Amino acid sequence: MKRIYSDIIQFRGSHYDFGFMQGEQLRDSLTTLNRERIWKLRKPKFSVDENETKNALMKFAPGMWEEIQGMKDALKMPMQDILRDFGGYRIAIERSGCSIFTGKDFLVRNYDFHPKTYEGRFSIFQPTDTGFASIGPAQRITGRMDGMNEKGLAMGYNAIHRKKPGDGFVCWMIGRMILENCANVEEVKALLNEIPHRHSFSYIVLDPNGETYIIETSPRLVSVRKSNACTNHFEDMTDENRRHLDDSHKRLNAILEQKDGATDAYTAFRMMNDTDKGVFSKEYKSWAGTIHTSVYLPKERQAWIALGGDQEPVKFDFATWIQGKDIQEKRIYGEVDTNLGFAHMDHEVR
Repeated sequence: MKRIYSDIIQFRGSHYDFGFMQGEQLRDSLTTLNRERIWKLRKPKFSVDENETKNALMKFAPGMWEEIQGMKDALKMPMQDILRDFGGYRIAIERSGCSIFTGKDFLVRNYDFHPKTYEGRFSIFQPTDTGFASIGPAQRITGRMDGMNEKGLAMGYNAIHRKKPGDGFVCWMIGRMILENCANVEEVKALLNEIPHRHSFSYIVLDPNGETYIIETSPRLVSVRKSNACTNHFEDMTDENRRHLDDSHKRLNAILEQKDGATDAYTAFRMMNDTDKGVFSKEYKSWAGTIHTSVYLPKERQAWIALGGDQEPVKFDFATWIQGKDIQEKRIYGEVDTNLGFAHMDHEVR
C-alpha cells in the first residue's frame, strides 16, 4: 500500500491571480519536473495554435484564458508550452476508466486512471471576475475531473475513446467550463451541444432539483439520455464505442445489481469505494485503477472525497466556504494499492 495525499488549494480572487498563484506553486515542483522529463522522453505528437486556442477560450471561457496568462507569467514558460500542458484545447490525452452513480440527492464517482497522471490538487475557487465558485479535484491544474459549483450543480465524466479526434476541448477543460458556466442540467445540455469536443466522453450531471442526465459527446454528435449509472461505453451512440467493453459492462452491472440498496450518499459511497463490491478497480498499470472516490450533495452543498479504497470520506462544507469560512486542513490523505509513482509525490515518474 502506498500512502498518498492531495493538497487543498483555496483561492478567492480573479482568474489571472488564481493562475499566477498556481504557477508559483508549480515552479520547481515535482509535478512540473516530471512533466518536463516525460516530454523529453516522448515528444508530443500534436501542436497547439495560440490564436486558435485563445479564440476558443475567449468564446466559451474567457476567465480560463486569464488564468492561463497568470500561469505563464508566474512560470515564465513559452505560451506554446503552457497551452500544451494546461490549455485543454486540441491536445492529446491518455486512455482511462471511471464509474459514476447518481441518486436524487447525490452524485458519487470513482476516478480511474494511472497514478503518474495524478497531481494531487483538490481545488476550491471563488472567482471575483466571472463564473461560479466550485469545488473538486483538479486535472492538469486548470481542469476538473469532477466537482460541484455554488449553484449545486455536480459533474463527472467517463472516457469512451480517443479515436478520430476533433478540433475541440478535452474532458477536463470541459468539466471546468461546466462548473463555472452552468447553473443547472439544462444549461449543461445547451453548453455541450454548442462547444467543440476533442474526444468521445460521457458527462454525468445532477442539480439540486434532482434532475440527472448522461450526455454522450463526440466530435461528431451529442446525445442526451436519462439514466443514473455510467461507466465507459455509450448506450445511445454505440457506433462510437471501442471494441473491448467487458470491464466497462462488468462495473456497470455491479452498480445496477446493488443500486436498490444504495439509496443514500454514504451507502452509495461504500458501493463505489469498497474494494469487494465490484466497482472499485485496482488496474493501475492498465490506466484504469481507482485513485479517488468523490461524492457531491447538491442540496447541502457538501463535497466528500477519499483517496484509495476501503476508506472513510473527508467531508467539506462548501456552503460555509462560499460564505467566507476557509477550510483549516491543508491536505487529504489516503492509501492506494500500488507501487507506481504519482506525479506530485515521486521523482522521475515516467
